[in-house]
Amino acid sequence: MSCGHVLQWYELIPLVSFVVQKGRCRSCGAKLSVQYPLIEGLNGVLYVFIALINGLNVDSLLYCLLISALITLSVIDWRTYEIPIGINVFILTLGLIATAIHYEDWLNHVIGLFAVSVFIYIIILATRGRGMGGGDMKLMGAAGLLLGWKEIILSFILGCIFGSIIHVIRMKVTKAEHTLAFGPYLSLGILITVLFGQPILNWYLGLLGL
Repeated sequence: MSCGHVLQWYELIPLVSFVVQKGRCRSCGAKLSVQYPLIEGLNGVLYVFIALINGLNVDSLLYCLLISALITLSVIDWRTYEIPIGINVFILTLGLIATAIHYEDWLNHVIGLFAVSVFIYIIILATRGRGMGGGDMKLMGAAGLLLGWKEIILSFILGCIFGSIIHVIRMKVTKAEHTLAFGPYLSLGILITVLFGQPILNWYLGLLGL
């Protein structure tokens, strides 16, 4: 970030490059943020969790790529209050692949595309863009195509719960503004659903006797 040096492939090996370069840029010697190894380590740990919970299969690969996209999206949205369209397009592509693989369950995926995104669109119209952002709508549409309608609704509910609780605490403790970046909380809801969504849904449906 300090010198604009274009990184080579051997400078982008997760964790290893940071350690080998002693936490500094090879070009100008500037100290690198600890954010990089922390995020890279988190990404790797979540990959392991997904493989342990879901097994080694194509769905796990798609979920791993989804998690990497969500981590990137969350950091950017937290800093800029914007979700890059390219990341949402990437997640949408994962959703299209998942729909093609599970073509016998295509309706579940297609309904997932609209289940939450249409609701967010209504909120955007009703609040004239002050309630939620278009990036949030696109994120939940793309992730809904990948996960299916039950899972994306659960993700949205969890994201709202996390957002409400955590941001209220932040406002009390750090005097944060009322405006919040909702992408990280939605991403956390999606992550929890990817890891534990089916047990949560089974528990809830069991309470309803379904």
